[in-house]
Amino acid sequence: MTRIRTRALPLLTAALLALVALLQTGGATAAQAEPAGSPGVRAGSFTNPVVTQNGADPTVIRYAGYYYHLGTTWASHWEMRRSPTLGGLKTAAPTTVYRETVASRCCNFWAPELHRLNGPNGLRWYLTYSAGVSANIDHQHVHVLESAGSNPLGPYTYKGQVDPYGDNRWMIDSSYLSMPDGRLFMLYSFWEGGSQNLYAVRMSNPWTPTGAGVRIATPSYAWEKSGSAVNEGPTILQHGGRTFLTFSASHCDTPDYKLGLMELTGSDPLAAGAWKKYASPVFQRNDAAGVYGPGHNFFFPSPDGKEVWMAYHANAKATDGCGGSRTTRAQKVNWNADGTPDFGVPVSTSTVLAEPSGTPAALRR
Repeated sequence: MTRIRTRALPLLTAALLALVALLQTGGATAAQAEPAGSPGVRAGSFTNPVVTQNGADPTVIRYAGYYYHLGTTWASHWEMRRSPTLGGLKTAAPTTVYRETVASRCCNFWAPELHRLNGPNGLRWYLTYSAGVSANIDHQHVHVLESAGSNPLGPYTYKGQVDPYGDNRWMIDSSYLSMPDGRLFMLYSFWEGGSQNLYAVRMSNPWTPTGAGVRIATPSYAWEKSGSAVNEGPTILQHGGRTFLTFSASHCDTPDYKLGLMELTGSDPLAAGAWKKYASPVFQRNDAAGVYGPGHNFFFPSPDGKEVWMAYHANAKATDGCGGSRTTRAQKVNWNADGTPDFGVPVSTSTVLAEPSGTPAALRR
């Protein structure tokens, strides 16, 4: 989720501030209400979007027979939706899994990611996200929660702020990279040198960095600079022994927000030269399908593990921006002959998609 530095705060529109205030108080507009099932969708299939309210910056995981969804709330709490089918997330009731009251980190909850990692207490769910103070998005920082056990619904406890530089700087869009040898890294984004860049830092546990982070990518192509020069929303896709990183490029307030692709070609994720950035975007607006600004994605497996799926957010109008209009969509990832991922194009909301492979027959009826 692209956001601006302190001196750029006056650019935030009154309408966006009103939206933030509305969502912080638990309000919802008619456009954000959960829709009824789409006409003509057969059992075992669904149409996008899969979540409309709090659908931006989505994470979708699958665990123990259920899909779980998290998205930006703009508020002081996290809520999850759970369903045995992907399409069922559309009507699943949200459950609040954590609420914050500490003023320095109470508000503007953005960009959640949920990862099952081996921490000091064994395997736990770690929820990493951006948050700050009330009514001011210039104080966003990265925070981490830990589950009490194996249930993605928690309960969760606050573990700490991730501050690799020790100066409390603005920092958003955290994600994890787990290497096969057990090394753990956090990926994130912040402003430096006039652009918003991607960074990595080694972690001693899911909330404690071992030192300062290093920059691994900066906007260099024209397609990364629509609205402003932005690289953000990193997330990892490991497949066939290779480690890919997708990221969101350009300003989220434009319909040209899109996904780029990097690949770790060396052994050290902290070496900028170990990352290869592909020269063209891999997933972008599809005007013919009425999909604008697709980005900030997350990967999850099908029930049988044979498919990789991607959750992402997008807008239905070119004039929609960074607010609550963004909804969660999902579609399958395919693979090119050279082993790189093929994300295709974002499909329309009228396109009927089959549930991921391995969905139990009883749930397809």
